[in-house]
Amino acid sequence: MQDLYTENKKMVLSVNDLPTLPTVLDEVTELVQDPSSSTDQVAKVISQDQVLSAKVLKMVNSPIYGFPRRISTIQHALVLLGFNVVRGLIISTSVFDAMAESMMGLWEHSLGCAVACTQIAKVAGFKDPEEYSVAGLLHDLGKVVSVVQLPDVKKQVDELVKQKDMSYYMAEKEVMGFSHDRINAWLSDHWNLPLRLREGLVWHHRPKSAQHFPDMACVVHLGDFMSRVFQVGNSGDDQISYLNRYVFKVLNLNQSGIVKILDELDKEYADLSGFRPD
Repeated sequence: MQDLYTENKKMVLSVNDLPTLPTVLDEVTELVQDPSSSTDQVAKVISQDQVLSAKVLKMVNSPIYGFPRRISTIQHALVLLGFNVVRGLIISTSVFDAMAESMMGLWEHSLGCAVACTQIAKVAGFKDPEEYSVAGLLHDLGKVVSVVQLPDVKKQVDELVKQKDMSYYMAEKEVMGFSHDRINAWLSDHWNLPLRLREGLVWHHRPKSAQHFPDMACVVHLGDFMSRVFQVGNSGDDQISYLNRYVFKVLNLNQSGIVKILDELDKEYADLSGFRPD
């Protein structure tokens, strides 16, 4: 099993085949780390890539955020959402560009999870709910990368899900020796993602293991569950994911709070139908 784990990890992290992040992201990261940089400077660098800017603005104006008025400039998006959220949207557009048409169900599930994370964070009273939505959007990015890097393995995982009626998560472990949450950890380190975002991506199946930002892991865990309950998209199997009741304690959610989230999602998911990244 260890040999299988090591070999598959090596193939997943084969840099030549990994979805490439736009070079503009490195330039922007350097600017943000400089206290003397302005939002105008950051926006100018992003806007130089017109295709990327258009994709990011489409996401900003999507039902995930539900702004009442259209956001038409990167500068305005940065002011409203902050750099970390815009950075996450740049990563998501790059990763999902690598998705095949057959993976649209996963895209819809990711979008559904992002919407759920926004609503959960709002009801829980957390500041900057948009940051939680980015973690929801990217929580299954390891699945996308494993399909790109290990296409034959994807077929084996799909077969196992059908034959044994098991979850995609467990099938990944049986075939690869690890699951997509472990790939999320490797990619987060490889792309130097913020620790807060990393915790949501890595621990969304095991929120109790999040040591630094358990709130983020718990929101994504519950968001993943909600998206499956409403059957938004398809994340690889027909099962509803395991719900760890620990999240209700961390998020301080009672029954009325959960009902409020469900009511909001009922409306939000109706608006989500038909939205595509391109």
